[in-house]
Amino acid sequence: MVEEMKDMPDFEINRGQIVTGTVVKIEDKQALIDIGYKTEAILPISEVSSMHLDDLNESLHVNDEIRVKVKKVTDEEVVVSKKDVDAEQAWDQIVEKFESGEVFEVMVKDKVKGGLVVDIGIRGFIPASLVENHFVEDFSSYLNKPITVKVVEIDREKNRVILSHKAVAEAEMSAKKAETLESLEVGQIIEGTVQRLTDFGAFVDIGGVDGLVHISEMAHSRVEKPSDVVTEGDKVKVKVLGLDLDNEKVKLSIKETLPGPWESVEGKIQPGDVIDGKVKRLVTFGAFVEVAPQVEGLLHISQIANRHIATPSEVLSEGQDVKVKVLDVHLDEKKISLSMRALESSDSTREDADQSLLDEYSDQGGFSVSELTGDETSDDSK
Repeated sequence: MVEEMKDMPDFEINRGQIVTGTVVKIEDKQALIDIGYKTEAILPISEVSSMHLDDLNESLHVNDEIRVKVKKVTDEEVVVSKKDVDAEQAWDQIVEKFESGEVFEVMVKDKVKGGLVVDIGIRGFIPASLVENHFVEDFSSYLNKPITVKVVEIDREKNRVILSHKAVAEAEMSAKKAETLESLEVGQIIEGTVQRLTDFGAFVDIGGVDGLVHISEMAHSRVEKPSDVVTEGDKVKVKVLGLDLDNEKVKLSIKETLPGPWESVEGKIQPGDVIDGKVKRLVTFGAFVEVAPQVEGLLHISQIANRHIATPSEVLSEGQDVKVKVLDVHLDEKKISLSMRALESSDSTREDADQSLLDEYSDQGGFSVSELTGDETSDDSK
């Protein structure tokens, strides 16, 4: 072990010794260090740090007190190294961190083709495959920023230290996933982020856990493909339908967090309303008419026409647009009673009243039926 020299005048120094000195001058490619010797020691820029430096002022300032290792001694000059001292100290810490699995923070100093370079007293390297647990195309955003890592490989003889942020991220994700799974309950409504879409549904991140929203649980109406409802990155509310903690699987529903079709018509459809609908299904006792998206009312066979009919198909066909009158509404039972006959009765009554009025004015003389109706082809006008 090399003994560190004490500050004293006129002492001898030898190659390999470690001394403490003060920066007295910073030049372009070197710094002058007062180590208490008869001449100031030279600290070349290449011996300041294990990282490449373009400017000594990035790492040193006048009056800084630093520890350096003597690399060369002649009558004319003394050359010292700061990076050798830092490296020896760093290696002890690196070995300790490697053995303990400690997670620590480093500053990214450079990016190279294969990954990121960091300064840990020596040059540390994070391979591209160990930066994140997903593919990263451009590492520019990491420059001069801190990143948490753990040591995964060391080789002191080759001065090689391999670090991983991916291992840290995966450990954090695993802990977060366990915490989330423990907190979930069937029936719970939470917010998540759509991570990816498949033909059969969407995977939603609900806190380190990707739950599946099956295509049948995306909306109250029929969904042809998940992208018709959500896109990757969307924030959505989901309801937990099922849990399989052993296999870390969660079934979710977006549909269950949305107002149902029957809830959407509350207060909008009232008895006595005349509305447009479409015949969806014919049955022996009548027809089901869609009066709002996913909301069907019953048009009983007795309410289809003013005359007796044996089957609904005598008057109606599936897909036909019809106008109906609302007879009764029971949203809690999801039932709406409809009638076409009521509208025909109203039209018939109106027509009878109009005809009576025409007859009355015609009988009084002075007005012909054609003049009252505007029908120029009436026989009375001939």
